[in-house]
Order: sequence, then C-alpha cells, then structure tokens
Amino acid sequence: HATMRWQGGPARNDCVFVSMNEEVNCGLDGLAVTRVLHFLSFKYQMKYLQYTVVHWFSYVMESQDPDTGMYIVASSTTNDGTPDISIIHINDCMFCAAHLIPIYGTNSLPCKITPHDSYNVFHAFYINKYADHHAFEVA
Repeated sequence: HATMRWQGGPARNDCVFVSMNEEVNCGLDGLAVTRVLHFLSFKYQMKYLQYTVVHWFSYVMESQDPDTGMYIVASSTTNDGTPDISIIHINDCMFCAAHLIPIYGTNSLPCKITPHDSYNVFHAFYINKYADHHAFEVA
C-alpha cells in the first residue's frame, strides 16, 4: 500500500524487499528494503509502465543481530542528509512485502505516537522474518 489517507485516516506506506540481482536466492543476499511512497503508471509507446517511488533503508550490520536472529535496517540518507529516494520499476525488482519492527530502546513512548508514525519516529528496525513464510525464507 501507498496512500496519502488510508480509509479516511493517516497515510499508509508499506515496505517491500527489492531485488538488486537478476536471481533472488534465500537469505538477504541481493535484497534491499524500501518503503513505498507512491505508485506511478503511464503509457509510453503503447506500453503500460508501472513504477514506484521508494525510500531506501540500509543494513546496519552485515549479519543478523545475535540476540534476535533478525537483520537491522535504518532509513537511508544521501551524503547531504536528505532521504535516499528513487523511482524503480515494479515488475523488474519488487520481490515481496517486508515487515519492519521498530527498535524501541529503553525509554517510554509518548502516548501521542501511533503505529502510523513508526517509520518517521524510529531510527532503526528489525526485519521481521517471522511475519509470514515468504519473509522467513528470505530474511
């Protein structure tokens, strides 16, 4: 999903695994994590093209977290600190949904934070490999 208002409420922007290789193998080898910001589609030279605007995440460590067995990602930025955002082709590289769990830390959360704020409030996330069998196979 990528919508400005989900059922009259706040925006909803799901995360997906994006294949960076021709072939996707089990494990995160060649898979990146992105947050879908917007979908685009248009016709060009009689072809229907589908793209999405994504915000990239980067891996914090090359291996899984020893305590949880899950990989950790953080929102990616460019050298000047702006969010790392791209337009990618949907059919060529979107692999499957990714479920991210915020790394909460030790402090209490303010009551005004909702689940819709998570990607903007938290700085690092676990890639939840237990969300479904697809995630378990790749994460």
